[in-house]
Amino acid sequence: MEYRRLGSTGMYVSEISYGNWITHGSQVEQAAAIACVKAAISVGITTFDTADVYAATRAETILGKALKAERRESYELFTKVYWPTGEGKNDRGLSRKHIMESCNASLRRLQTDHIDLYQAHRFDYETPLEETLRAFDDLIRAGKVNYIGTSEWSASEISRALEIQDACGYDRFISNQPQYSMLWRVIEAEVVPLSMREGIGQIVWSPVAQGVLSGKYKVGKRPPVGSRATDKKNGAGMISRWMRDEVLTAVEHLRPVAADVGLTMAQLAVAWVLQNPNVSSAIIGATKPAQVKENAKASGVKLSSETMRAIDKALGMLPETDASLSASPNPRP
Repeated sequence: MEYRRLGSTGMYVSEISYGNWITHGSQVEQAAAIACVKAAISVGITTFDTADVYAATRAETILGKALKAERRESYELFTKVYWPTGEGKNDRGLSRKHIMESCNASLRRLQTDHIDLYQAHRFDYETPLEETLRAFDDLIRAGKVNYIGTSEWSASEISRALEIQDACGYDRFISNQPQYSMLWRVIEAEVVPLSMREGIGQIVWSPVAQGVLSGKYKVGKRPPVGSRATDKKNGAGMISRWMRDEVLTAVEHLRPVAADVGLTMAQLAVAWVLQNPNVSSAIIGATKPAQVKENAKASGVKLSSETMRAIDKALGMLPETDASLSASPNPRP
């Protein structure tokens, strides 16, 4: 495992992060989830990402149990706030009330006294940005949070926040967590250039496009039993945009590219996002320990310009590049 600085900070993160969106408390049971976390630690993964909303807060609880025996200084713990965690009108968004209450609840579930990176899971159009940023800064001053970041914010939203933080003397956002893969490249036009200038690192999710880039899904064939495409709780809806014949056919064209460089297709997909110098870490999820160990092998892989061109040729015009797709709900859910 190799490690990179998170943005311009002095904190290092593992190039591969372990995330438990969809899986913990939903797609896999507690024992299997804990086994995956242990597998991540065994291959040198030190960065763990979750959110209060995952599996209706159960994902944080399971991750807390899995990490309880580990020395707290040996890993970096990330979580998020924004999406609804209850039925109340204030159980959502980025108001001071919800941020403070959600952070305290996350700390209890994660069984820790501090969060290394606390992230605004989406932009909140219903709360003054100044209110949100003051609350985040107060959490840092209270010692409950070390760093703060965003997730799926647009370049203009990030830029507005940085201006307010600088004017008020608040700690800055140092990371953004966007979806990013060979097929979903919407951050490249605006978010990445801004982030490079401002010292913000990307912690990217879904580098394997919900599993499609692994090559497990075939044209005209049923999805494998137990795969994300068969998970009616959550996964099937997210992956549906890629389950088109033209996409699956193009993905098959990546098979010889991966073979030429001695990688599985999933490893090639993870390695591809890590070629972007603005990416600090790529988040992988898993339902089995073997998947964690296999995908972690993408760390440290250097792809040649020839290989990168071959990937672009195989996918053609399929990758999505529209920067406006980095968007948050308005009004919030």
